[in-house]
Amino acid sequence: MRIDILTVVPDLLFSPLNESILKRAQANGLVEIHIHNIRDYTTDKHRKVDDYPFGGEAGMVMKIEPIFNCINKLKQEREYDEVIYTSPDGITYNQKEANRLSTLNNVIILCGHYKGVDYRVREHLITREISIGDYVLTGGELAAAIITDSIVRLVPGAIGDEASALTDCFQDNLLAPPVYTRPAEFNGWQAPEVLLSGNFAAISKWQEDQAFERTATLRPDMLEE
Repeated sequence: MRIDILTVVPDLLFSPLNESILKRAQANGLVEIHIHNIRDYTTDKHRKVDDYPFGGEAGMVMKIEPIFNCINKLKQEREYDEVIYTSPDGITYNQKEANRLSTLNNVIILCGHYKGVDYRVREHLITREISIGDYVLTGGELAAAIITDSIVRLVPGAIGDEASALTDCFQDNLLAPPVYTRPAEFNGWQAPEVLLSGNFAAISKWQEDQAFERTATLRPDMLEE
């Protein structure tokens, strides 16, 4: 799998995308993550990527030319399954969408910035708009990092125990049950006896009950869905 991220502030992405699972997945050849500085695709000596909006509104807008130049160059080199734009008015990102994206081969993620991009980018170049929540960030870089992390950890081989990813929160539309580890007793606080029993049927039943109970209490909206 290959993920190309287009940004005007690439330094925001280098660290989070080169640690832990993402670092190992790249080192093992399971995924390629390429960060592209949109300024490299400008044609003026000042490497200008933004300009004033038509209509006189406040703020600045990302210019279409460098974005088009970058996407066009990448598309000449390979086919892309999705060209994603991180946008407050995109679909709300969730585990189902992460699962879908993890099955694709090549993905572009364009990070929004300033007041957004020239709308013609969204009309003619973008295939999917994604929001990570109803709040505003300085730019789409952190959203792109979140999307990338959630995708890569699902790529087969990225996590040593692949079953672990399949039992994460939201995979079955339930929150995960509580987890415990050694020591079984600490400071008078005891781990549930059922988890120490070795009775895997009882353990499985306890985990299912806990997942349902926690979801009903903390996220009842998920059960409605």
